[in-house]
Amino acid sequence: MWDVMDQSLGLIALQRALAHHTPEIHHSDQGVQYAATAYTQLLQEANVRISVAEVGEAWQNGYAERLMRTIKEQGVGLLDYEDHTDVVGQLGRFLDEVYTHNCIHSSLGYPTPAEFEDQWRCVQAQTLHVHKNRSNCVQC
Repeated sequence: MWDVMDQSLGLIALQRALAHHTPEIHHSDQGVQYAATAYTQLLQEANVRISVAEVGEAWQNGYAERLMRTIKEQGVGLLDYEDHTDVVGQLGRFLDEVYTHNCIHSSLGYPTPAEFEDQWRCVQAQTLHVHKNRSNCVQC
Protein backbone atom coordinates (compact mmCIF):
# COMPACT_ATOMS: atom_id res chain seq x y z
CA MET A 1 0.00 0.00 0.00
CA TRP A 2 2.10 2.82 -1.31
CA ASP A 3 1.44 5.86 -3.44
CA VAL A 4 4.39 5.12 -5.75
CA MET A 5 5.61 1.74 -6.95
CA ASP A 6 9.39 1.71 -6.78
CA GLN A 7 12.20 -0.60 -5.73
CA SER A 8 12.36 0.67 -2.14
CA LEU A 9 8.81 -0.44 -1.33
CA GLY A 10 9.47 -4.03 -2.38
CA LEU A 11 12.74 -4.08 -0.48
CA ILE A 12 11.09 -2.83 2.72
CA ALA A 13 8.36 -5.46 2.43
CA LEU A 14 10.92 -8.21 1.80
CA GLN A 15 13.06 -7.15 4.76
CA ARG A 16 10.01 -7.22 7.04
CA ALA A 17 8.97 -10.63 5.72
CA LEU A 18 12.44 -12.15 6.11
CA ALA A 19 12.63 -10.87 9.68
CA HIS A 20 9.83 -13.32 10.55
CA HIS A 21 10.02 -16.10 7.94
CA THR A 22 12.53 -17.65 5.57
CA PRO A 23 10.86 -19.30 2.61
CA GLU A 24 12.52 -21.86 0.40
CA ILE A 25 11.27 -20.17 -2.76
CA HIS A 26 10.27 -16.59 -3.60
CA HIS A 27 7.97 -16.42 -6.62
CA SER A 28 6.98 -13.17 -8.29
CA ASP A 29 6.05 -11.60 -11.57
CA GLN A 30 8.66 -9.73 -13.61
CA GLY A 31 8.15 -6.38 -11.92
CA VAL A 32 11.21 -4.14 -11.74
CA GLN A 33 10.94 -4.04 -7.93
CA TYR A 34 11.47 -7.83 -7.76
CA ALA A 35 14.39 -7.81 -10.21
CA ALA A 36 16.26 -5.00 -8.44
CA THR A 37 19.81 -5.95 -7.46
CA ALA A 38 19.29 -5.16 -3.76
CA TYR A 39 16.09 -7.24 -3.70
CA THR A 40 17.55 -10.32 -5.36
CA GLN A 41 20.74 -10.00 -3.32
CA LEU A 42 18.73 -10.07 -0.08
CA LEU A 43 16.98 -13.24 -1.23
CA GLN A 44 20.27 -14.86 -2.17
CA GLU A 45 21.81 -13.94 1.20
CA ALA A 46 18.85 -15.65 2.92
CA ASN A 47 19.38 -18.75 0.71
CA VAL A 48 15.96 -18.32 -0.89
CA ARG A 49 15.53 -19.67 -4.42
CA ILE A 50 14.15 -17.08 -6.84
CA SER A 51 11.32 -18.00 -9.20
CA VAL A 52 9.91 -15.58 -11.76
CA ALA A 53 6.79 -16.02 -13.88
CA GLU A 54 7.23 -16.00 -17.63
CA VAL A 55 5.96 -13.06 -19.66
CA GLY A 56 2.26 -13.45 -20.45
CA GLU A 57 1.80 -16.50 -18.21
CA ALA A 58 -0.52 -15.12 -15.53
CA TRP A 59 -1.49 -18.64 -14.42
CA GLN A 60 2.00 -19.03 -12.94
CA ASN A 61 1.08 -16.44 -10.30
CA GLY A 62 -2.25 -18.03 -9.41
CA TYR A 63 -1.75 -18.21 -5.64
CA ALA A 64 -0.52 -14.63 -5.37
CA GLU A 65 -3.35 -13.38 -7.57
CA ARG A 66 -5.88 -15.23 -5.42
CA LEU A 67 -4.42 -13.64 -2.28
CA MET A 68 -4.74 -10.18 -3.87
CA ARG A 69 -8.35 -10.92 -4.79
CA THR A 70 -9.10 -11.99 -1.21
CA ILE A 71 -7.48 -8.83 0.16
CA LYS A 72 -9.51 -6.65 -2.21
CA GLU A 73 -12.80 -8.44 -1.58
CA GLN A 74 -12.57 -9.12 2.14
CA GLY A 75 -9.97 -6.68 3.44
CA VAL A 76 -10.46 -3.55 1.36
CA GLY A 77 -14.02 -3.91 0.14
CA LEU A 78 -15.67 -4.65 3.49
CA LEU A 79 -13.96 -2.08 5.72
CA ASP A 80 -14.10 1.71 6.04
CA TYR A 81 -10.85 3.66 6.37
CA GLU A 82 -10.02 7.11 7.67
CA ASP A 83 -6.79 7.62 5.72
CA HIS A 84 -3.81 5.84 4.15
CA THR A 85 -2.27 5.06 7.54
CA ASP A 86 -5.52 3.43 8.65
CA VAL A 87 -5.61 1.32 5.47
CA VAL A 88 -2.08 0.04 6.06
CA GLY A 89 -2.81 -0.79 9.71
CA GLN A 90 -6.14 -2.47 9.02
CA LEU A 91 -4.82 -4.54 6.12
CA GLY A 92 -1.88 -5.68 8.23
CA ARG A 93 -4.33 -6.81 10.90
CA PHE A 94 -6.54 -8.48 8.28
CA LEU A 95 -3.60 -10.42 6.82
CA ASP A 96 -2.25 -11.54 10.18
CA GLU A 97 -5.40 -12.17 12.18
CA VAL A 98 -7.94 -13.14 9.55
CA TYR A 99 -6.16 -14.48 6.48
CA THR A 100 -3.17 -16.21 8.06
CA HIS A 101 -4.90 -17.68 11.11
CA ASN A 102 -8.54 -18.18 10.08
CA CYS A 103 -8.83 -18.78 6.33
CA ILE A 104 -8.54 -22.41 5.32
CA HIS A 105 -7.08 -23.26 1.92
CA SER A 106 -8.20 -26.18 -0.19
CA SER A 107 -4.92 -26.07 -2.15
CA LEU A 108 -3.05 -26.78 1.12
CA GLY A 109 -5.37 -29.57 2.24
CA TYR A 110 -7.66 -27.27 4.29
CA PRO A 111 -5.38 -25.92 7.03
CA THR A 112 -4.88 -22.18 7.53
CA PRO A 113 -1.58 -20.74 6.25
CA ALA A 114 -0.30 -20.61 9.85
CA GLU A 115 -1.20 -24.26 10.45
CA PHE A 116 0.40 -25.25 7.16
CA GLU A 117 3.59 -23.41 8.05
CA ASP A 118 3.67 -25.09 11.48
CA GLN A 119 3.27 -28.50 9.82
CA TRP A 120 6.01 -27.68 7.31
CA ARG A 121 8.40 -26.56 10.07
CA CYS A 122 7.70 -29.79 11.97
CA VAL A 123 8.53 -31.89 8.92
CA GLN A 124 11.72 -29.89 8.35
CA ALA A 125 12.75 -30.35 11.99
CA GLN A 126 12.06 -34.08 11.80
CA THR A 127 14.08 -34.39 8.60
CA LEU A 128 17.00 -32.52 10.15
CA HIS A 129 16.77 -34.64 13.31
CA VAL A 130 16.70 -37.86 11.31
CA HIS A 131 19.75 -36.82 9.29
CA LYS A 132 21.69 -35.72 12.38
CA ASN A 133 20.81 -38.65 14.63
CA ARG A 134 20.08 -41.35 12.06
CA SER A 135 16.98 -42.31 14.05
CA ASN A 136 13.24 -41.85 13.80
CA CYS A 137 11.59 -38.73 15.19
CA VAL A 138 8.42 -38.49 17.18
CA GLN A 139 5.62 -37.01 15.10
CA CYS A 140 4.56 -33.43 15.89
